[in-house]
Amino acid sequence: MTRRAGTLLALLALLALIPAPRSLAQDSTPPYLDPAQSVAARVEDLLARMSVDEKIGQVLQVSRDYLGSEADIARFGLGSILSGGGSGPTVNDPVHWADMIDGYQRAALSSRLGIPILYGIDAVHGHNNVRGAVIFPQNIGMGAADDPQLCEDEGRVTALEMLATGARWDFGPCLAVPRDLRWGRSYEGFGQEPELVGELGAAEIRGLQSGGLGSATAVLATPKHFAGDGGTKGGIDRGDAVYAEPDFLRLFVAPYRDAISAGAECAMVSFSSWNGLQDHGNRHLLTDILRGDLGFEGFVVSDWGGVALLPGADESERIARAVNAGVDMIMVPDVYEAYFRDVQALVAGGSIPASRLDEAVRRILRAKFELGLFERPFSDRSLLGEVGSPEHRAVARKAVAESLVVLKNDGGLLPISSTTKRILVDGSRAQDMGAQCGGWTITWQGMRALSIPGTTIYDGIAAAAKARDIEVAYSPDGRAPQGFKPDLVIAVVGEDPYAEGRGDSRDLALGYSDKALARKAAVGAAACKAPLLLILLSGRPLLVGDELAESQAFVAAWLPGSEGEGVADLLFGDAPARGKLPCSWPATLAQVPVDGAEAQGCLFPTGYGLEP
Repeated sequence: MTRRAGTLLALLALLALIPAPRSLAQDSTPPYLDPAQSVAARVEDLLARMSVDEKIGQVLQVSRDYLGSEADIARFGLGSILSGGGSGPTVNDPVHWADMIDGYQRAALSSRLGIPILYGIDAVHGHNNVRGAVIFPQNIGMGAADDPQLCEDEGRVTALEMLATGARWDFGPCLAVPRDLRWGRSYEGFGQEPELVGELGAAEIRGLQSGGLGSATAVLATPKHFAGDGGTKGGIDRGDAVYAEPDFLRLFVAPYRDAISAGAECAMVSFSSWNGLQDHGNRHLLTDILRGDLGFEGFVVSDWGGVALLPGADESERIARAVNAGVDMIMVPDVYEAYFRDVQALVAGGSIPASRLDEAVRRILRAKFELGLFERPFSDRSLLGEVGSPEHRAVARKAVAESLVVLKNDGGLLPISSTTKRILVDGSRAQDMGAQCGGWTITWQGMRALSIPGTTIYDGIAAAAKARDIEVAYSPDGRAPQGFKPDLVIAVVGEDPYAEGRGDSRDLALGYSDKALARKAAVGAAACKAPLLLILLSGRPLLVGDELAESQAFVAAWLPGSEGEGVADLLFGDAPARGKLPCSWPATLAQVPVDGAEAQGCLFPTGYGLEP
């Protein structure tokens, strides 16, 4: 043997002692794909196999509307895809939703490491983007019902309907504490008191994550928006909450302690600012308070484009500020290629430490493993038959009945007497599914004259009346049919659907056409010597002193969702009136925001509600 050959053999022997890089090809079943391993072990095994680029992909969330192609999911190793309000398949039904999301999931699983995506959606009052799903009352109505078990049931129903379509991540519940009703998202909060918000939010989280995250009946809940929602100056959406820290913690942070105790593994950041500093870049809020004081161990996701709204000379500076403040996943949602390159440069240059990137990815992967995404990445089509099922609609119908608040009931008008023989129902909103569902229903802003399965308020009243041999007529404009003389007039008035900043109000006034309808209904009822019952559809209390004075009975129905029969259940006495105001009802704008309103003579205090 030559000296050269001996040297080569020695070198080969030495190389044989060095462990080869780990790859899927060398492991028949790598630990991260072995469900018998602990979640912690699976996370660390997968993290060790990931390149920096694969880690960067996991911290980016992209809207399906901006996705260049499904191939980009694997190309960039994207961690999440989402549907914003109104974003879905061309054919909006549960099957096509499942087909769409499963297609994105197959693209993710084709990547080198086969890491599944988390598909996120705003299922904030039921699986409300999907035509055919049950639409529950908006949160302000659930706050009026003040029934934790009912909130848990809502979460359970929503989770099952989401699972049928493949969506495993719900951007809810909203834990806003609306203190200024001019804010356009007031209806997304359960009420003005943090204790109520915390209790009901925790109950909904338990329902969404029913059986624990590893259960086949669970989706990932996301309490939002941390923190300050509902407390911005002037009720301006994405505004500034000006509060001393003790008051801010007591009012707006406290509900998150309940959410974390209920098992929340994700939290979404608020667009709002706190004392001039935007939440998306506030390390004291996202790290010192959320993680340090509250002990949160899950991952933090930004809101839609929230990082881009931070001050800064360029996008890279804004990204670094948000990530280092505590944002783990960035809801881009559009220019993901540019964000990918920016994060690459930030990590390479040390502006985002490699340890911080690992920390964020570790939290995201933990949630994916806990959800069982690696074992069950696709939609559960065995649940498709439950979407909009009678059993699910019965839960929502009960929620509607419990959410209604009777504010006035002169002469015991409610429940409707058995001596009533003819009822006139006035107002186009009585036959308008979109008006009774509000925003975040099929589309982001919601819409009037929405066509979805369910029952309108008029249809519910008509069915209940027919069962009692009561004749019912309908008039969209307050004019009774020729020769029809009612014993009772019911007029439905309210707000048009809205979401987020478009719902901000300066005056909290009922619209001109609805005021005119209420007045016409009052005149017509008086002419027939019939009492007037007004039903208000709104996302918050409005200034309705005149309407209260002109009616004999008044019901705050909030935004009850798709099951209008629940309204009739209360009106006819088939369900008890148990709803109570989750916020005080102002008589004038001077009583807004809420602080001190009760002492200043508001129309109705928090907790008010008649029980006829």
